[in-house]
Amino acid sequence: MRAKQSAERERARQGMLSGDERYLPARDKGPARKFARDWVDSRRLPSQYFLPFSLLILVATWIPWPMNIRARALEIVMVVGWPVMMVGVIFTSVYVSWKVKKLVAEKLPNESVKGVGFYAAMRAMQIRKLRFPPPQKLPGGKPVPPKK
Repeated sequence: MRAKQSAERERARQGMLSGDERYLPARDKGPARKFARDWVDSRRLPSQYFLPFSLLILVATWIPWPMNIRARALEIVMVVGWPVMMVGVIFTSVYVSWKVKKLVAEKLPNESVKGVGFYAAMRAMQIRKLRFPPPQKLPGGKPVPPKK
């Protein structure tokens, strides 16, 4: 019985990783959500660099720089870099949400657009390698080659 359950869990995991609709959680199911995932994954968006940029700032604050260099660098980052990145993330999120909702309404007229914009905006903020389900499209729109 354990072996059977283990095999079922492995099959479900493989199905989720391959993007099979049957194995995806409810929040990721449906043609509108698939369209949103593919649209976001086929582009490089500024908001996907927010988390790495934040991590870089965090690490930079831990490095024991000489005091005058550290103060100047943190001032530049906090006064210029951080606000520019935040405005970029907000602008990108609004744009992605608006664009995906508009395209879903055009291409899939029988599908509800409720929540699709937010879903796409949140996916756009994630680091590409950490997205779930994994991207099926490369930036530029080409399909992801199968893993060996």
